[in-house]
Amino acid sequence: MSNTLQSIDSIAQSGKEENKKPLDPVQKDYEEGKRLFESGEFGGAALALHNALIGYEQKDDEFGIANACNVLGKVCLSREENESALIHFKRVLAICDKSNDRMSIVAVLKELIKVYKALKQNSKAVATCLDLLDHYQDNRDPQGTVTTLEEMAQIYELMNEKGKAADAYRTIASIHKNFKHDRMAGDYLKKAEMLN
Repeated sequence: MSNTLQSIDSIAQSGKEENKKPLDPVQKDYEEGKRLFESGEFGGAALALHNALIGYEQKDDEFGIANACNVLGKVCLSREENESALIHFKRVLAICDKSNDRMSIVAVLKELIKVYKALKQNSKAVATCLDLLDHYQDNRDPQGTVTTLEEMAQIYELMNEKGKAADAYRTIASIHKNFKHDRMAGDYLKKAEMLN
C-alpha cells in the first residue's frame, strides 16, 4: 500500500478532460521559469520568471510576486548577479514579513546569507545569521541553530574574528552536550581551542 497521495489537480473525471482549465499564462511563465532553473538553463529561466513577475505585479498578486522573486533571486545567485539576487530576496522577505510567514522567512534568510557572503558583506551575513537564530530558537530547532552557528563561526573566521568564532563553536559544543552528544561536543571544543 502506498502512502503517496495523488495531487488533487491530477484527478480528472473520466470523459471530462475537455473541461480542464488551461493554465493562466502568468502561472505558465512561472512554472516554465522554475523548470528551466532546475535544469540549469539560467538565461531562459530569468526571462520566463521576469515575464511572470510582471504578470503578477499587474494582477497585484503578492504571493505570485514573492514566488517569482524567490526563484529569480536563486537564478541571479547562480549567475553570480549578487546585487540583483539581493534585491529579489529582500522583496520576498518584505512580503513574507507582512504576511508573517515564518517558514518562508527562514528560507529567505538562508538565501540572504549566501548573497551577503558572495558580496563579501560579512557583517551583514552575521547579522542575518543572528536573525535566523532568533527564528530557530522560537521554533525550538536545535539542528537549525547548530547549522547557523557553524556558518557564523566560519564567517567570523573569514573576518579574522577568532574569538567570536571560538565562542560560536563553544555554543555548538554546549548544545551537543545538552543532547548527550559528547563526542561531537568534544570536536567543537577542539575547534574552539584551536582558534585561541
